[in-house]
Amino acid sequence: MAVDLTHCTLCPRECGADRTQKQGRCGAGMLPRLARAALHRWEEPCISGSEPERGSGTVFFSGCPLGCRFCQNAPISLENFGREVTVSRLGEIFLELQEQGAWNLNLVSAAQYLPQVVEALDLVRGRLGIPVVYNSGGYEKVESLRLLEGYVDIYLPDLKFMDPALGTDCADAPDYFAVASAAILEMVRQTGSLQMGEDGMLRRGVIVRHLVLPGERRDSERLLRWLAQAVPVEDIFLSLMSQYTPCRPMERKALNRRLSTFEYNWVRDIAQGLGFSGFGQERSSAREEYTPPFDLTGV
Repeated sequence: MAVDLTHCTLCPRECGADRTQKQGRCGAGMLPRLARAALHRWEEPCISGSEPERGSGTVFFSGCPLGCRFCQNAPISLENFGREVTVSRLGEIFLELQEQGAWNLNLVSAAQYLPQVVEALDLVRGRLGIPVVYNSGGYEKVESLRLLEGYVDIYLPDLKFMDPALGTDCADAPDYFAVASAAILEMVRQTGSLQMGEDGMLRRGVIVRHLVLPGERRDSERLLRWLAQAVPVEDIFLSLMSQYTPCRPMERKALNRRLSTFEYNWVRDIAQGLGFSGFGQERSSAREEYTPPFDLTGV
């Protein structure tokens, strides 16, 4: 896939912006914009590890093609806070995180900068010796993901909602499930089944995250049943999250409250019945420490 950033169609929005002159709908121009690059200890255990002095080498990119209204990272995803860096500096940041003891390089919401990310990874080829994690909202074009083949070891996508009306209400994306489901199948194709190291850390594979939304447990059930039919459950991990936090007024009344214990446990039981293995969260997970300060650390 040739990428023309003078008429950008990199993401499913296909806004056609000339990014040499202005930002696209996602907030991206020509240079990568970052909000933070530091060790992060609050990902899944096989990504962050358990050693207090280590963590996942997480690079938070600014902007987002999806733009969920309930996003906990709103200062960077919706408000585009960050600082532009050159591609060569981006490569240096990757190596600095490795030197700090990162288990892996974790690229968070990098979809709008795929060509620049690939260029930076090429610059550090032979020097970067840790797995590369692509941490995504799931709203990705298959053609764009193919740019990452051979570069990414671990995909960490969200699978948010199945109902087109819910996608519209939450992110103006009625096509979310159609897009994200195809993207996840492509991610699994690229990595294959799970490969764990003797240290308990994931070396290769896909972890699908699903945030259970208040009032939408039936949508979660339909989504998980699709996933169990589409991908062998033993080939992926499922990370079932409970950390939904109302951030701004939502049209759907239920989305203006926290998730109940009953709702989360109900979806968890469905997942277990379908044979998924992976990770869960306590409802206390909606805490500030799970959202790091976006203060340009490491940029």
